[in-house]
Amino acid sequence: MKQLLLVALVLSMALASQAQQQILRVKMDDVLKIAEESEVPVIVNFWATWCGPCIHEIPWFEKYVYASEKPVKLLLVSLDFKEDFPAKIAAFAKKNNYRSQIVWLEETNADSFCPKIDSTWEGAIPASLFINKAKGYRKFFGRQLTDPQFKIELEALLK
Repeated sequence: MKQLLLVALVLSMALASQAQQQILRVKMDDVLKIAEESEVPVIVNFWATWCGPCIHEIPWFEKYVYASEKPVKLLLVSLDFKEDFPAKIAAFAKKNNYRSQIVWLEETNADSFCPKIDSTWEGAIPASLFINKAKGYRKFFGRQLTDPQFKIELEALLK
């Protein structure tokens, strides 16, 4: 009986650890590489756990991405503080049931990393980049998108 309980405990711990998403530490060049190497269109969203507009828009981003009949990837790039990586970000993602891949940008010099995304981006979040390399489509938004705006932009990305 004790062995059965031990096996059940080990199995439940293994499943729980698999359910928690691993948050990778990246540089902006890594983010761009992920987007460029994707076989499907990509939406790169820059956000933070402390950003109200960011956490307001992520649920509809995920809703439409996961309901899409065409494949599309949503990459959530956290701009949280160093002390929040990885525990606070992972706990926040789990609490909010985020399903998308999350990475943490370990760069702090916006003057260096923002122009790599778009020449107009000054570092404000939320910000989103839509890329469909098969179509040569690239569109940047340096602001929060509403639910209807996101749906329109997703359709444009995928058509």
